[in-house]
Amino acid sequence: MATTAIWDVKDRLDRVINYAANPGKTENQDFSSQNLQGLQKVLEYAAREDKTEMQYYVTGINCDPSAAYKQMSQTKLQFQKKDGILAFHGYQSFARGEATPETAHAIGVKLAQELWGERFEVVVSTHLDKQHLHNHFVINSVSFADGKRYYDNKATYAKLRQASDRLCREYFLSVIEDPQKGKSEHYAEWKAGQEGKPTWRGLIREDVDKAISASMTFTQFIATLRKQGYEVKTGVKYIAVRPQCKERFVRLKTLGNSYSEDGIKGRILQNRIPKRQEVLAEPKRKRTFTGRSPDPKKTRKLKGLQALYFHYLYKMGILPHNTASKKQTHSLLRGDIQHLEKLTAQTKLLGKHRIENIEQLLSYQSKLQQEIVALSADRKSLYHRLRRCQDGARIAEYKQQIAGFTKNLSLLRKEVKLCTGILSRSEAMKEKLSHIKNEENKLRREEKDYEQRSRSSRPNGQYEP
Repeated sequence: MATTAIWDVKDRLDRVINYAANPGKTENQDFSSQNLQGLQKVLEYAAREDKTEMQYYVTGINCDPSAAYKQMSQTKLQFQKKDGILAFHGYQSFARGEATPETAHAIGVKLAQELWGERFEVVVSTHLDKQHLHNHFVINSVSFADGKRYYDNKATYAKLRQASDRLCREYFLSVIEDPQKGKSEHYAEWKAGQEGKPTWRGLIREDVDKAISASMTFTQFIATLRKQGYEVKTGVKYIAVRPQCKERFVRLKTLGNSYSEDGIKGRILQNRIPKRQEVLAEPKRKRTFTGRSPDPKKTRKLKGLQALYFHYLYKMGILPHNTASKKQTHSLLRGDIQHLEKLTAQTKLLGKHRIENIEQLLSYQSKLQQEIVALSADRKSLYHRLRRCQDGARIAEYKQQIAGFTKNLSLLRKEVKLCTGILSRSEAMKEKLSHIKNEENKLRREEKDYEQRSRSSRPNGQYEP
């Protein structure tokens, strides 16, 4: 089973560069622009030796892989099309254990020849560094044959998918018989999925699911989303939402078939169907505590940075653990779920060392840096001894000590990084919490005013429950 995707390098370049090694600069000044240097980085990533077994599974179509960057750049210069989209980065992934490196690469080369071989320069590389083999295609955005650009759209992607499926069948590999219609998966979503991290679209999908399950009407659903901090665009062809920390709206229909307006209304309608009553379990007996009760005077109350971080995690729905799944998280805080590991580590550091304010944090960070300087000096001294040592036993001992110093230095540097993160994050956290609090107060006032108007509109001011 092979999955396919393709992205333009202009919009996704920063994410692709994260995979690339640090490339050297070219000496030819004609190829020194920032954009064309970006093209070189994508090519270097696709052909990295640690991923392709010494570049054995790297093939150039209409170009030499070792000189592909210069040849693609020369094509752009020839037709005066250096700007805009640099190239297209294609991807073809095979099911784990289903294809051999030779088979995967042969399919990739045939696919590139069929789709782009007549007009474009392409580098095909098969990466072996994951348990699932996968091909990368770097396609020049400008044709060497006529200077016209390659356009990626639904039709060209459909050809990519169909050609990939047909080649897989020729090599007796499985295919996805009923692929989901539409464009390929966003690069950020694919990369996050590979790393097991949440994405913004995934978080929006979760919030929409929660809003649907908590609503009995479509109007109530819209109101629930707005309470979660979303700006909702209704009265248009496709309903769209925008988290407060994002610039663009997301059409809900792009999240899946069940997220179109009709799909959402159908799911809300299911909430009205009476559910079968479950027999309530007998409540557990209360346990009697025979020991001493904790002294409230001795219980330490959280203050400052500790209180800020715990309150922030509470508003995110992370704390307390037993009710986290029931809380509705404001959209301003949803993005930080992607950084939950860092937030948790920063919270633990504040609690462990009882750091309550910026002064204490800076003092602790300074102490860490002093320890790093001292340990680095000790390790450097050991390196000097190791170079001069001839005794095998002492060499092993020095190496063991150096490894211990390196491990301790790594832990200290991580804590310094956590301190730096707290310094830069804490003010933003305060601003977000203050904004959410103002919104909540505004909603309470509006609900109170509405209730008062409803009471005053009834005869004799009577209130009907």
